[in-house]
Amino acid sequence: MAEPAGGAAQRRRVVITGLGAVSPVGIGADVFASAVREGADGTAPIRSFDASGFPRRLAGEVLDFDPAGHLKRLDPQRWGRSGLLAAAAARLAVADAGIDEGLLELTRAGAILGTTSGESAVVQALAEQWLAAGLPGLDGELAGQVPASRIANAVSTELGLIGETQTIPTACSASNYALGYAYDLVRSGEADVMLAGGADAVNRLTHAGFYALGAMAEDVPRPFAAERSGIVTGEGGAVLVLETYGHAVARGARIYAEVLGYAANCDATHMVHPDAASIAECIRAAHRAAGVRAEQIDYICAHGTGTPTNDSTEVAAVREVFGDAMPPISSIKSMLGHTMGAASGFGAIACCKALEQNFLPPTANVTAPDPKLGPGVDCVPGTGRAARLDIVQNHGFAFGGNNVITVFGRVS
Repeated sequence: MAEPAGGAAQRRRVVITGLGAVSPVGIGADVFASAVREGADGTAPIRSFDASGFPRRLAGEVLDFDPAGHLKRLDPQRWGRSGLLAAAAARLAVADAGIDEGLLELTRAGAILGTTSGESAVVQALAEQWLAAGLPGLDGELAGQVPASRIANAVSTELGLIGETQTIPTACSASNYALGYAYDLVRSGEADVMLAGGADAVNRLTHAGFYALGAMAEDVPRPFAAERSGIVTGEGGAVLVLETYGHAVARGARIYAEVLGYAANCDATHMVHPDAASIAECIRAAHRAAGVRAEQIDYICAHGTGTPTNDSTEVAAVREVFGDAMPPISSIKSMLGHTMGAASGFGAIACCKALEQNFLPPTANVTAPDPKLGPGVDCVPGTGRAARLDIVQNHGFAFGGNNVITVFGRVS
């Protein structure tokens, strides 16, 4: 991680004060947290495109999402679905944080959003137009919605933000990258408030790609279970509000958690297979950055895709750091599906709600962990469990070995 300007002496404490979730299990942070705690299943037969040609047809879609019901400035006809999911989640996060929007427009506030496929639903629509009528059949206005940069732009446009606005396309670890970047901007004094998270939309290309890789689940996702068979694709927008501790206290804000630190690395060992040694080193680096020891971690929100390789590699990496004294480790992808660039953003929201409400998020669709994962694996099977949590870590891994770990702590 780069050193912030001015060195350690000028670093500021950074806290999370607002959460916005537009997810397959519900819209709004409280609805999301309640559904996660209950182990709700947000996957269902795909509706957003004709999936009849695929042997596997489940996805985690946001079926009740009406952009016009959430947005004040954006014209839904002029923005892609990923940007609309992000903007709606951002508006929910700002409302949850209790920040006056007029003041937010005047402060140094920006938006950092992660994604995997960008405006994939737009690209899908253009591809269908091309197949139907060739180049002359393409809708020029629709083509203008393609750039992935518009996902973060949608957030800043909707909220009138004038600070740094970036879309980070590092796939399934992108929200954690966005959180780390936003954290650095706030703690260094370059920004006062930042919105960070990620967004992606269910689409034919991503679904087909994971099916072609042999990574698609036969039915529902079952991370860590012996019978796990792969992922279910998902979508959503996840956004968190980050600000300095002093700013939050001064305005009487509710504080969900403090961002204690993060770490990122990239091993590039294999195009799609994760590397346990690299993940373990990322975990250690995150602990060093956060100033915590392994034994202080109370819970791990896993990347937990549900593929045999990912889960076994992730557990092996955790075991390398924690030994057999592993903290509980669960996967919310068991409920949402794999929401791609939004995944670790939803993980961060789950971590914040777990700290606030004293519970362990579960791994749904699982009764017991795979014995081949070894002893001491507590994946919190089925439904959430009451527990006092003080420090938690959130995993985000992506193809090519892009690993990011964020660490959050209770503010007493």
